[in-house]
Amino acid sequence: MQIIELPMNLIDEDKDQPRYRFGEESLQELVNSIGEIGLLSPIKVRKAEGGRYKIIYGNRRYLACSKLGRDTIPAIVSEATDETEIYLEQVAENLTREGFTPIEEGEAFDKLLNDPKFASSVKFLAAKLGKPESYIKNKCELLKFGPAVKKLVVSGTDIRKDTLTEDQLLPLKDLPMEYRDPLALTMAKDEMPVIDVKRIAKLFKDASISERTKSQLLYKDGPGLLDTWSAYEASRKERARAAADAERRKAEAEAEREEAEREEAQRKKAEAADGAAAAGVQPRPAAGAEGVAAQAAAATATASAPAAAALSQADSAAAVAAMAAAAAGARTMATLRELLAALPAPDALASELQAATSVDPEALLDGLDDLIGRLEGHLGACRAARSSIAQRL
Repeated sequence: MQIIELPMNLIDEDKDQPRYRFGEESLQELVNSIGEIGLLSPIKVRKAEGGRYKIIYGNRRYLACSKLGRDTIPAIVSEATDETEIYLEQVAENLTREGFTPIEEGEAFDKLLNDPKFASSVKFLAAKLGKPESYIKNKCELLKFGPAVKKLVVSGTDIRKDTLTEDQLLPLKDLPMEYRDPLALTMAKDEMPVIDVKRIAKLFKDASISERTKSQLLYKDGPGLLDTWSAYEASRKERARAAADAERRKAEAEAEREEAEREEAQRKKAEAADGAAAAGVQPRPAAGAEGVAAQAAAATATASAPAAAALSQADSAAAVAAMAAAAAGARTMATLRELLAALPAPDALASELQAATSVDPEALLDGLDDLIGRLEGHLGACRAARSSIAQRL
């Protein structure tokens, strides 16, 4: 990389370069520095028509040297000709410099993305410049604001009066322009912290607040808007609590109703089973093979009653035994049906137990242990009975 001294009168500024906002104070500081210790970094140029050169980067150094009346300036002459590569180099160089404002960055990225001469993509720029895609997109979002707001945007994160940082602006970017720009100017005037800007933006994004009310809120200063947000947030939380309480009460009432219906159904089944056992017959099932078998057993038991009087004493005893067995069978079937009706589905019981957050955990565990013990005892007895019955088939 060769550095040569180029005559100042053969060099032209690049009016289309990404950085164009040079503060007079910082430029004068650079003039003083170069006057005292000289130019520490050369500028970079490319060849132009007529033996002239155009600056790729180093405009501020060129301007400072012009103010000092220097005849020559150290420069690197680039052989690059691709416009995209040259502009990307300008952007990359300025990204390392102080004073390259977020608005200048956004305009440079927007130009690379939308100018037909470049037509780049966000992914391409992120790879070439070593920046996250979100970084590039956020800088472009700043271009939504009007000229009066853009003029106040500065680099860094320090919040100062009548200036705006990128972090202060981004929470407002999705608001309609009639709210976005006036709020941004208010945030700059009142030096509002980023967290407060986010709260105020949330207030203006709430669809439940009328446009008329939002327009009236624009007359308030930053602290006044923050007070409005505090009142709004307290009201929102209170409404949310009231809605949650109403939903909870509704769920509790529904649960109580379902429990009452379940208990009533179990009571009626138990009464029906007791009546059938006392009469020695089963209630008539609705349908199914089990119902048909039960009806046959009940009919046989009922028909045997008058005939027993005409039988011999031995036959009469056998008939009575048969009737007792039929009644016992009816009671057994009634008990089974009552147990099955009382048991909820496994999924429903599991859901109910998981939702029992208000129950004392130790009491719930003791109850579950008792239930598991009894169920295991009944399960063993049921399996033994089934095995015995199956062997008789």
